Amino acid sequence: MTGTITKIAAVILLLSAGSCRNSSMRHGGPGFPLADSVPAGEAVKLSEEAVADIVQNIASPVEIASILQAMQVPFSAGYLAPTQEADRLTTNFQKAVMLGIYGADLGYLNMYEKTGNSVEVLATIKRLADGLRVGQYFDFETLKRLSLSKSNLDSLLYLSVNSYNQIDRFLRDNDRGSISALMIAGVWIEGQYLATQVALSHTDEILRDRVGEQKIILGDLLMLLRPYRQSSEEYKSLYEMMEGISTEYTDVKVSYRLGEPETIEDKGRLVMVQHEESIVEMSDEQLAKIAEMSKEVRNKLISGQ
Repeated sequence: MTGTITKIAAVILLLSAGSCRNSSMRHGGPGFPLADSVPAGEAVKLSEEAVADIVQNIASPVEIASILQAMQVPFSAGYLAPTQEADRLTTNFQKAVMLGIYGADLGYLNMYEKTGNSVEVLATIKRLADGLRVGQYFDFETLKRLSLSKSNLDSLLYLSVNSYNQIDRFLRDNDRGSISALMIAGVWIEGQYLATQVALSHTDEILRDRVGEQKIILGDLLMLLRPYRQSSEEYKSLYEMMEGISTEYTDVKVSYRLGEPETIEDKGRLVMVQHEESIVEMSDEQLAKIAEMSKEVRNKLISGQ
């Protein structure tokens, strides 16, 4: 049994490069139907009310990379999705998923300050964004300049996250919530792949707890994907693969203890912060199965199977 102290901001900061755990998500907060399926007409409503919280709760690749740095885990290009795979993408489904996957890789590269390596990933992301008609929200030239100069990591991280937030908002505002959900799923699966692969070979309670907590986050992500699962064979396959990962989490136990709330000043405004301790119970065997299934799903998505 391990414990991890996390903070939950009362004000949602969508442009934060880190991730916060929102307790309303874990305890059945508003906007999340309990039924197994959501009527087609509810799909847009679900996206509008829930996507922002889901995005905020998904473990950011930047946060994962920060944990790896603290563990002194060396950077490994072997964890990155090959950019040459982007040339074979033909459907919007594939482009949206890979846009999320490459976005997660970009966060990993930037956090390790491998900014020179990120230019190729940036170019790939720009091509995919243009293909999905959302390239206007991706400031490629500024991001490229910041990457090459290696002078302002904070600005680079901010613009990267801001670009994805703008793309997400545009898609949902223009009745393209299914594409937004795919992008979010891509970010999650790549961050999950990175975290689980490192957790297998490096013992660290914080990282292990992050992996365990994904049981809850994955449940929220499945709720986001559910309204679209019958829209195409690709979507159905993705949903079933994500359910496969969820099945491996069945016996992982995650519980929470609330601490005393605290008021802090953040950029000139008062923010209520709820301290919370998460308690994760996950065996080595469970971790190994989760890691293997996560890797299998991630590699299938990259290969287009």
